Amino acid sequence: MDWQTEIKAAQERIAGHIVATPTLQTNAFGQGVTLKLEQMQHTGSFKTRGAFNTLLTSNVPKTGVVAASGGNHGAAVAFAAQKLGHRARIFVPEIAGPSKIELIKRTGAELTVVPGEYANALELAEREASESGAMQIHAYDAPLTVTGQGTLMLEWEQQGLDADTVLIAVGGGGLIAGALAWLGGRRKVVAVEPVTSCALHAALHAGAPVDVPVSGVAANALGARRIGDICFDLATSVDVQSVLVSDSAIIEAQGALWQAHRQLVEPAGATALAALMSGAYSPAAGERVAVLVCGGNIAPEPEIAMR
Repeated sequence: MDWQTEIKAAQERIAGHIVATPTLQTNAFGQGVTLKLEQMQHTGSFKTRGAFNTLLTSNVPKTGVVAASGGNHGAAVAFAAQKLGHRARIFVPEIAGPSKIELIKRTGAELTVVPGEYANALELAEREASESGAMQIHAYDAPLTVTGQGTLMLEWEQQGLDADTVLIAVGGGGLIAGALAWLGGRRKVVAVEPVTSCALHAALHAGAPVDVPVSGVAANALGARRIGDICFDLATSVDVQSVLVSDSAIIEAQGALWQAHRQLVEPAGATALAALMSGAYSPAAGERVAVLVCGGNIAPEPEIAMR
């Protein structure tokens, strides 16, 4: 696939439906760094890009669309479906959390909360799609999803991104796959995952996607049991660097974003910054670093906001 051509086409396709999110240069975290504030996107995450790209490219059946999600993908699909006039049925695990569940409900989508984790919601979504004939929109391992997410990196470069290295949080891999597909090795990309949910890290060590246990503070966004094939193929083609961060480092980065710039983000949104702050990733002297802040769906009055 000519990824760059497809990502350019996706950007044109979704332009009237998404927000061009701002960037921020700061010295607040121990060194100069550029942030991309994608938590300011519609529904609070980058997922809206892939959702609109998929729906605008597909012949959606009358039975509508089905999606399984840890929360952010479901909210994005529900939002895009509502705007484009399609029925949506969303399946999320219990760990999605109240803020993401309420966000999906507000779109008018039909919501089913499933015991367990993302993989359990995916099983029910696949069954529903098979039985109803609805179109299933995969959260990360589908070309239209990946090209939609790739518009984020294209947009960032159009905004003048000046960085040697970009740190990106990874769950199932749709976001980093889009970035890798657009960049084609022109910049260093560092994959950042929680120690407790590290599907890409495990796959890189095993030489193939493998199942991993899922838990921790970012599990409702980064809790994929197995990395997507598209992500794995792109990551291995450029020998992407993979680092792990603890839950405590993620929580500290959340607090730092709030304290320094009043940016209220969910744990997944702070995961990439956690690698820089904790030393899990240590830049070389003079290395220009950028961090993608990818999601902001957290309860309106979390403990972090009270610090």
